[in-house]
Amino acid sequence: MIVCVCNNISDREIRQAVDLGLTTMAELRRDLGVATCCGKCHTCAREVLSTHLDATMGATAALRETVISRAEVAVFTN
Repeated sequence: MIVCVCNNISDREIRQAVDLGLTTMAELRRDLGVATCCGKCHTCAREVLSTHLDATMGATAALRETVISRAEVAVFTN
């Protein structure tokens, strides 16, 4: 879905930007141009950013726990 009509920025582009390391609205404004014209998209863009950051952080934490668990098992079995 298009989040920023003025600059034709989609929710998918915002999620991709998060995957590439962007974490703030200031970075989205700087790199994608989100909320730089009329500003009506700011709330929606912030919601997409926050939701994807939360999902990404949750997945990263789960992966980290799995890696640590496997490493501990490997240490104890060797």
